[in-house]
Amino acid sequence: MVMLVSWRIDRLFLIVAFLAMANGAAFAPVAHAQQTPAKRTQAQKPATKPATKPMGPKQAAAAQAAKLDAAAPSQIGPTTIARFAYMIDMQTDTVLLAKDADKPMAPSSMAKMMTTYLLFEGLASGKLKPETQFKVSDRAYAITRGVHSSTMFLELGAEASVADLIQGIIVDSGNDASVAVAEGMAGSEEAFADRMNKKAHELGLKGSVFKNASGWPAEGQFVTAADLARLAEHTIKDFPQLYRHYAQREFTYNGKTQPNRNLELKTVPGVDGLKTGHTEEGGYGQTTSAVRDGRRLILVLNGLESIADRARETARLIEWGFRETSNTTILRTGDALAEAPVWLGVQDKVPLVIPTDVKITTVVGQSALPRAVAKFDGPLAAPIVKGTKVGVAAVTMPDGRTVEYPLETGADVAKLGIVGRLAATARHYLLGWLS
Repeated sequence: MVMLVSWRIDRLFLIVAFLAMANGAAFAPVAHAQQTPAKRTQAQKPATKPATKPMGPKQAAAAQAAKLDAAAPSQIGPTTIARFAYMIDMQTDTVLLAKDADKPMAPSSMAKMMTTYLLFEGLASGKLKPETQFKVSDRAYAITRGVHSSTMFLELGAEASVADLIQGIIVDSGNDASVAVAEGMAGSEEAFADRMNKKAHELGLKGSVFKNASGWPAEGQFVTAADLARLAEHTIKDFPQLYRHYAQREFTYNGKTQPNRNLELKTVPGVDGLKTGHTEEGGYGQTTSAVRDGRRLILVLNGLESIADRARETARLIEWGFRETSNTTILRTGDALAEAPVWLGVQDKVPLVIPTDVKITTVVGQSALPRAVAKFDGPLAAPIVKGTKVGVAAVTMPDGRTVEYPLETGADVAKLGIVGRLAATARHYLLGWLS
């Protein structure tokens, strides 16, 4: 009887175990069977950190102030959290901010400014037309397959117009568009890079070497913040009609609309260019230009940690430049700087004038005390025609630079007649003998 009861109990136990296994539970004590599913759930859905509340304006300002306090000082101008910085006033060529501005750094997509310069040059010379078509090669298409590669969404084997490619490079920061332009203009990206370096030399960019058209990381490729500012300045001066493309806020191509990565086009008054950039090596950077009341500032930042830092620092420093510095006209067109003696003229002297306004940049509240010196060889022989260049005006700026401006005659001076010339000659030699 005992054995029969035991067999029945064992059989019942096996049936219960079988049913438990059919329902997905392991044959184990109840407490253990409950833990296993719990562990699986945790493995499949890792616990997430509680959402961080966004900082308010005061907290954000305090965090930014803490970063600035910890940042290395600039050599010129205010402190910035950027690793590299440079800002100039384009009217006076005065440096308002410099932080390691001549040290090499990764250009990232800011290298596309040189690609665009050469593209503008081709259009201005007539070698290219807006409707000129460039084919999208395997190489141009393949670069868009990289991680975080900016793209215009060109299609393999298709053709794109120069007009579209300009917008694809500037607005979309398209690496594919950059390669397509390089190959279309020079046959290969390597040959185009040679053109980029030749142009850099012509423009006086002494600390920059380009290896490709897009700024894609490459060994031996580097620029300086000061060089990028000079490149921006040349672009604005050399191609005033084409520069407007840099202010374009969005571009639609192949059914896809992309906004310009230059956020300050929408948020900072007067900003009308130029180019953002980002790579793991170089960090976040941007070359920015803004104009207010006829005064233009160019700012280059690089080596920032985030898009937010880039946007905040760009806006802060542009506002600082316009708020804390100002331009003063110290000499106006036609102002006489000196008088030059005249030899054998109906007048003994002629005024020497500067044919352009001379402006200087000073920090608000500081007095402008420049020094201007007229340099010329005299006396000037008559007859003299008004507007004749006879020397230079050397103006010493508040920052210690000496800038030379042309010095011209401010009036016509006729030559003396024969009697007057004889009398003047006799008087000259007589007075010279008596002295």
